[in-house]
Amino acid sequence: MAEQRIFPSDEVSSVRNLFFRCEEVNADTEYLPHSHPWGQLIYIRTGVLALNVGDQRFLAPSKFAVWLPAGVEHSSYNRKLSQFRTINISARLCADLPAESCLLNVGPLFNAIVDNCFERDLIFPETREDLRLCRVLVDQLKQAPVHQTYLPSSQDKFLAPVLRMLESCPSDNTPLSVWAQRVYTTERTLSRRCQIELGMSFSEWRQRLRFLHSLPLLEQGKTVQEVALEVGYSSSSAFIVMFQQISGTTPERYRKVG
Repeated sequence: MAEQRIFPSDEVSSVRNLFFRCEEVNADTEYLPHSHPWGQLIYIRTGVLALNVGDQRFLAPSKFAVWLPAGVEHSSYNRKLSQFRTINISARLCADLPAESCLLNVGPLFNAIVDNCFERDLIFPETREDLRLCRVLVDQLKQAPVHQTYLPSSQDKFLAPVLRMLESCPSDNTPLSVWAQRVYTTERTLSRRCQIELGMSFSEWRQRLRFLHSLPLLEQGKTVQEVALEVGYSSSSAFIVMFQQISGTTPERYRKVG
C-alpha cells in the first residue's frame, strides 16, 4: 500500500516573499490532492517526479523543475525514491511567471543559487544579501525555457492503456503492431493517435520513458549494463547512444555530475 502524505500548508501561515523546503520521497509515496495560496516550483534533484495537475500528468527528470501557479490543485504518486526541493513564491511575485503549470528548464545560475541556499539550510531569506539572491532567482525563472511536458500522456481510449502498461514496465519491447491488436485497433490508427495526442512517434515516446527511468537507476549506482537491461536494451552501447542523444552526455558522465 502506498504511503500517503499531505503537504503541510499550515506550516507557514503566510509567505513573505519566498521560502524553501527540501523533501525526500520514498518509493510508492502518494501526495493527496492539495493546493497552495503561493506559487510553487518543484526542483527535482534525484529520481523522477510524477505529478498530476487536473487532467495533465507531468513526468519530470532530475535537473528539471515543475512550476505550479498559486491555487492550482495537484497530487503525485512516485514509484521510486526521489528527492526534490520546493521554492515557494508569494502570489505578488508570480505576476510575470507562467500562468499555467509547466516544466521549466532552469539554468546554471539558478542551480548555483538554489544549491547555496539549501547548503546553508535557508528557509526564509531575511538578510539584504539573501533577499537580493532571491530576486535574481525569480528573474531566472522568468527567463527559463518553458516545456508543457517532458513525457506527454493521453486519455485516448486506444492509447491510454498502452502508455499505462509501458510506464509500469519500461523494458517491455512489444512492437506497436502487437499493442494495436491488444487494444482492438490497427497499427496505423495507433501510430496516428501517437502523433496527434503526444506530438511524437511511439518509438520516441518510449525512448523518453526509458531515459526517465534510467536516471534513478544510475543514481543508485547500478552499472550501465544493468541499467540498459532494466530499461529494455539488449546492449549497453544502444542504451548509451539513446542517453547521449537525449541528454547530451553519457550515462557515466551524468552520474559523476549528478
